[in-house]
Amino acid sequence: MDVKKMSMDVPDFEDALADPSLIVAEEGISKEISELSKKGYSFLKENKINYAIDSFKEILNIEDNNNYALVGLGDCERKRGNFKEAVDFYSKCLSYHPGNNYALFGLADCYKAMNQFIKAIDIWEQYLVHDDRNITVLTRVADAYRKIHDFKKSKQLYLQVLDMEENNAYALIGLGHLHYDFKEYKDALYYWTKMLEVNPQNVDIRVLTSIGNCHRKLKTFDQGLTYFERALEMDPKNFYALFGLADCYRGLNQQFRSIEYWNKILEMDANNKVILTRAGDAYRNTGDYKTATEYYNRAMDIDFDIYAALGLALICKGEGKYEEAVERLSSLIRNDEKNYRLYIDLADCYVKMNQKQKAIDVLTSFQKYGIRSQAVNEMLDKLEGNHF
Repeated sequence: MDVKKMSMDVPDFEDALADPSLIVAEEGISKEISELSKKGYSFLKENKINYAIDSFKEILNIEDNNNYALVGLGDCERKRGNFKEAVDFYSKCLSYHPGNNYALFGLADCYKAMNQFIKAIDIWEQYLVHDDRNITVLTRVADAYRKIHDFKKSKQLYLQVLDMEENNAYALIGLGHLHYDFKEYKDALYYWTKMLEVNPQNVDIRVLTSIGNCHRKLKTFDQGLTYFERALEMDPKNFYALFGLADCYRGLNQQFRSIEYWNKILEMDANNKVILTRAGDAYRNTGDYKTATEYYNRAMDIDFDIYAALGLALICKGEGKYEEAVERLSSLIRNDEKNYRLYIDLADCYVKMNQKQKAIDVLTSFQKYGIRSQAVNEMLDKLEGNHF
């Protein structure tokens, strides 16, 4: 994504399993342990984590290394975001009770949360050896493979889920993300659009913004507007919808409309450097150099931003202050020697100053880096062919 990253993930661990309080009914577990376990999971469900921990620790006082207590403590720590501590409890449970499905699930989810996807995959695949038709696990493994950019294995597992359950939401969402990550925007669009067909009355806003983003990448901006507008109807302050609308109007060269939405984002996040620069670009493209300068300077006050600095240089060029523009662009090139856009703008300044040889020298200096740029090559050809 462009500024923030989207996330449509598989369900929470608690949703994936049966009610843990039911597992204590197994033969051989004392009534006291049964009651404490039910109480612990009840507290956990109510988010009263300290009370849940007390209940599970009481079980350990009765029975060392009780599997339900260890899993429960792991669940508590995982729910608080203490993943390393949760891993310790799940691992201890598995050391005494190998193959415990609840500990395996919890341990894998912790590794996933810590971005240790290889470890998570290894654990989930241990589970699949015994139950290779568990859709929840299959989608988790597919998602983990997607995170490590293994396109083939990820797609294979998502499609396996769809074979078992046509139109499974998590598989469709995952396939959309998978293709989007690999810049296959038309395929991503296919799977995310299918989500609308499956549930048109209760569509997730993230599906709408994802479809809109595909259209942005495909430069079908007019089609993207439709989905971002629907998302904005659901949530008038949704960042992705506002950003998408602004960027689509920018792509359609309707700068005045894009300004409207850039400013709506800035009403909520006045110090967003990226948005300040985008708004500055929009004002500059409408010829409002004064306001554009204000926005660029606001961005630069937060932290140096090459695009804001470039915008200020382009304003100098637009106002005919070519020497100042040359100075600014030359300074930017010293700090970003391989940015072809800077060389083109600098060469254009020299052209406007009737210093064609300097413009040629600027462009040939870029080519020495061995970076191919069609825009640089075309401009150089025109200069050397006296087409300027």
